[in-house]
Amino acid sequence: MLTTNERIAAFARLGELMNSCLNNTNSGMYSAAEHAAVDKLLAAIDKAGQYNPWFTQDFIRQALTNLVDMLDKEGLKKWISSYGNIKSPEKPKTIAVVMAGNIPAVGFHDALCVLTSGNKLLAKLSSDDQYLLPALTDLLAAIEPAFKDRVSYTTERIQDFDGVIATGSNNSARYFEYYFAAYPHIIRHNRNGLAVLDGAETDLDLTLLGSDVFMFFGLGCRNVSKVLIKQGFDFDRLFKGLEPFRQRMSGFHKYFNNYEYNKAILLINNEMHFDNGFLLLKKAESLASPVAVLHFSNYLDEDDLNRQLAEMQNQNLVQCVVSRNACVEGSVGFGESQSPKLHDYADGVDTMKWLLELAKN
Repeated sequence: MLTTNERIAAFARLGELMNSCLNNTNSGMYSAAEHAAVDKLLAAIDKAGQYNPWFTQDFIRQALTNLVDMLDKEGLKKWISSYGNIKSPEKPKTIAVVMAGNIPAVGFHDALCVLTSGNKLLAKLSSDDQYLLPALTDLLAAIEPAFKDRVSYTTERIQDFDGVIATGSNNSARYFEYYFAAYPHIIRHNRNGLAVLDGAETDLDLTLLGSDVFMFFGLGCRNVSKVLIKQGFDFDRLFKGLEPFRQRMSGFHKYFNNYEYNKAILLINNEMHFDNGFLLLKKAESLASPVAVLHFSNYLDEDDLNRQLAEMQNQNLVQCVVSRNACVEGSVGFGESQSPKLHDYADGVDTMKWLLELAKN
């Protein structure tokens, strides 16, 4: 039975080998098993992009680079120490994780929590992301063979589990709530990222905001889909800041098809909007926006801003908020929405705490 420190060491080594794999560098001595598993990861990166056109090679590698940052050994130690002295469960629970497939390897953090807590992972992968996580857990098992019997995948109906974590759309979440009602569970719904612009942003701030909007083509729950803009803001500055993303966005046909389709809808309906040739900016109350569309609302002053923020947060619609120098309470800086830290749990539910409580029952 692995200790918590041994599990953390294995994940830290996983981060090192992933970094070596992504940057084609030497990360010290490889065992034969590690070397073979790294080759499988490289093959999975290629295969994931071939199977799902939205998973471009640069975005797959960006997603994995974000995970490398998450697997810093000191960061892992600090994260896990915040939960006190974690004892390995005598009888590990089997945790079923129904994973989303909107961005590459999006279910990794749940896998990390389940395995670090000493439990077993039973994963049902999205058909849109079938290759990356198995390659990563194979590499983990090559580093520490004790994980081999702690990870399993299924394409069938999940069964024989003690708790479940399920992520999906609002419609699928209703199904999950019904189907898993008798089990301890975490059910996640649709959420989106929100940005606040107060007019004091630099040109660099607005370009960094572009990463929050466009990374993974806006398909992630942490992508900014709406901006709250102070009355009088110069929209030309915003579009100028987003200009560096023109070639990537307009050059990818699936994204640009969405842009052209949504533009046609706005024109047919005679709806007021701004258009820079690859992004449509539309005034709307809704937080969620279609691909290639960014919603916005205006606010008058700080009180009005706080009222609008509270209204959306009370409806459990907001995954994260970005703002200039993270000046809005609880927000992150521009360009940081898709680089969550270990403690940035989806939907604000502490997955590790939930797992540790479940182990006591």
